[in-house]
Amino acid sequence: MAEDVRYKTLDRGVIESRLGKYAGNNKQREATLKQMFFDAGCDDQRLSEQPVKSSTNPNVICVLPGSSDKTIIVGAHFDRVRDGDGVVDNWSGASLLPSLYESIKMTPRHHTYIFIGFTDEEEGLVGSSFYAHKMTKEQIANTTAMVNMDTLGLGSTEIWGSHANKGLNSAIAYVAKKLNIPISNFDVEQLNAYADSVSFERKIPSITIHSVNLENWKAHILHTSKDKYSAMHLDSYYESYRLIAAYIAFLDQVGIAAPEQNKK
Repeated sequence: MAEDVRYKTLDRGVIESRLGKYAGNNKQREATLKQMFFDAGCDDQRLSEQPVKSSTNPNVICVLPGSSDKTIIVGAHFDRVRDGDGVVDNWSGASLLPSLYESIKMTPRHHTYIFIGFTDEEEGLVGSSFYAHKMTKEQIANTTAMVNMDTLGLGSTEIWGSHANKGLNSAIAYVAKKLNIPISNFDVEQLNAYADSVSFERKIPSITIHSVNLENWKAHILHTSKDKYSAMHLDSYYESYRLIAAYIAFLDQVGIAAPEQNKK
């Protein structure tokens, strides 16, 4: 990986501690996510709520200002279904948002990062659709990438390749190779599943990072009482965090395409 890609890798204990704060209903999880952002250093000037029409809970937004008007959105939904504890789907993604903010905040950035905890994904991508609809033409034009995380930690990192921007897909494959972290492709629409990146993909380069494959899907963990902390493969989860932290720093400092492609 390019030597000038700078970010901080948090200790595994921090990542697992935040994952362990999954308890409560969706309102309580929204409050927990806000507190974790604040604890990670996202103060009141950078942390806000976006009320969402037709939802009782808002989107949670933390902004890390950059030196330009270019933007990278990093998102994950914090809501859960009634069955199970919603650890895999999707506290695994939402609880990484403050850690990723903390991983990249120490280095001045060219892009402004917008970290978003989306509400009501389980009700039909409600929070992400609302946010995308409210974006101005200028905001859309200035957004370089939308990186979405959903259902991590069931196994090694997967990419929803059929719905991923080709440049973003190539970039994460490049970073994974440099870090020696396994990554592969599994297209979740074959399971009639979707993710918040769909709300953005027609206007903004987008990618969803997950961990679903046919084997763990057949274990019937998602949307059932099996979705508990014990279902997490913590080694794989920490690898996914390490990869995503490096990846979003890479996107700011190098760009969407891997260096070999930039030279063409």
